Amino acid sequence: MERLLEQFGRITLGEMADVRLMNRIDTKFVTTQSVLYRLLSMAHDDYLVQEIGGERNMRYLTTYFDTEDFDMFYVHQSGHTNRQKLRFRTYVSSNLQFMEVKTKNNHGRTRKRRMQVDGMDIMETGKRAFICEHLRYRPERLHRVLDNDFHRVTLVNRALTERLTIDTGLTFHNPLTGVSVDMAPLVIVELKRDGLCPSPVLEMLRRLRVFPLGFSKYCIGSALTNDSLRVNRFKPRLMSVAKIASSDNWQIP
Repeated sequence: MERLLEQFGRITLGEMADVRLMNRIDTKFVTTQSVLYRLLSMAHDDYLVQEIGGERNMRYLTTYFDTEDFDMFYVHQSGHTNRQKLRFRTYVSSNLQFMEVKTKNNHGRTRKRRMQVDGMDIMETGKRAFICEHLRYRPERLHRVLDNDFHRVTLVNRALTERLTIDTGLTFHNPLTGVSVDMAPLVIVELKRDGLCPSPVLEMLRRLRVFPLGFSKYCIGSALTNDSLRVNRFKPRLMSVAKIASSDNWQIP
């Protein structure tokens, strides 16, 4: 993949400030490594790749928090469009960590609020105040429920109206159950744009026969690593994901 990424022009982290898209519409796609290579071969004329410290495929670490009764998980599973998540994300390449609250409203828009932090003690004064302001759950109800590790390539269209994130090497670890799952054969592509502006990649994905498929890292990772959760509504999604990855011999644990 590194050779394919060398064909792209670069955009720096500072230049990315114009395409933060903190209030956006997200569309996710699930595919495999072989299809990803074809997509990258098609996309280099229309997109720039984010580069930080000479790196274009960067490691991310994410930790999710939820209530003791997993209310955020079940709200998502039940199909509510007005839902929230709390996570800590560490950008390994730039040595930055943020606490983030993601809110998806009933119009399909995702809004992200975040603050830079050092550590994940949510009862510290600053973090607690941030949670109380932006999250509908009280900090004392929350605890760490899932860890996620992956690599991400970020592409930006030349009009600077959208971002395309490409996640590979996806793994999960559940600190409550001790279960880990390696989903490395899968690739998660997410198109993030402010409204329904034209997107070059949509036609490319259509030609590759890759179609939208919802994929919440938190919910899928939780469903695969915690067998005490009720996951009936996620079973069709899990089967779709397993079918996509079947050529790489990945199976639902």
